[in-house]
Amino acid sequence: MSESQFKPAWWLPNPHLQTMWPVICRTGIKDLPLLRERLELPDGDFIDLDWCGKQQSGSLVLILHGFEGSIESHYSKGMLQSICRHGWRGVFMHFRGCSGEPNRLPRGYHSGDTADLAFVVSTLLNREPKTDIAAVGYSLGGNVLLKWLGETGNQNPLSAATAISVPFELHKAAKRIQQGFSRFYEWYLVKCARQRLLQKFQQMPVPAPINISLLSKVNDVQELDGKYTVPVHGFSSVDEYYTVSSSRQYLRSIQIPTLLVHSKDDPFMSEDVIPEQSELSEHITLEVTEAGGHVGFVSGKFPWRPEYWLEERVPEFLKYYL
Repeated sequence: MSESQFKPAWWLPNPHLQTMWPVICRTGIKDLPLLRERLELPDGDFIDLDWCGKQQSGSLVLILHGFEGSIESHYSKGMLQSICRHGWRGVFMHFRGCSGEPNRLPRGYHSGDTADLAFVVSTLLNREPKTDIAAVGYSLGGNVLLKWLGETGNQNPLSAATAISVPFELHKAAKRIQQGFSRFYEWYLVKCARQRLLQKFQQMPVPAPINISLLSKVNDVQELDGKYTVPVHGFSSVDEYYTVSSSRQYLRSIQIPTLLVHSKDDPFMSEDVIPEQSELSEHITLEVTEAGGHVGFVSGKFPWRPEYWLEERVPEFLKYYL
């Protein structure tokens, strides 16, 4: 464990400004040619990958987004651009249903589903067995990544990994996001998920496996998980889903070099989700910042010249292993 060198911008003095600034104010990344690939899954569904430098050779960095994220999330293209600038290839993995087109099956993605990630990495390595692959996971995607790393232990094929603003304990994260101004984030994310799922089920040729009228009324994360995630993905309860899917319990089993970046003032979760040093394997570096918000970490002297610190810190870590 170590204190991070991140210095938050003086003009973004609280966690909500750090969290919201890049979402609202960051301009688009220009001149980043992306190539989309549709990957067919063994169960008949699909996920979409967005590539930067697909036709080139060299190491690969796979990016996993957060809850209801996509290639349009504020961090996505910035990190891809940074990856390519460092001479690597970048591939952005959309979870099921998040690429702008509804996935085919009633099921979707969730915080503990590691099978699709494993399939993507296996597919990439089957194509290029000698290629080094690293992964970067944000928020929910970071939880999925860490859980998979722990599940696979010394059999994991990645060269390195980074996970940012991870909800290490889902029970606590679900409770914290219902407090204070954080309820705004919950309202927005649940609204996006609800609209996406309703659109999907209305277009499906077979009856939905859940009561859509109940889904249309959900207003918080736990209710969404109870009405959709739990019944559709085979859990017995929200408590079981959160318990088995939380990544904190898997950290001791991680056997590849892994950087965790987390801010104490993350408004999506309470500070007590941050793991203790005794919970970390010897392969993990945990950098804890005093400030930074949720997937924010904006620095810089002037508002018209913001610096997105993660896009320097993550490649700085990965370069030792790629």
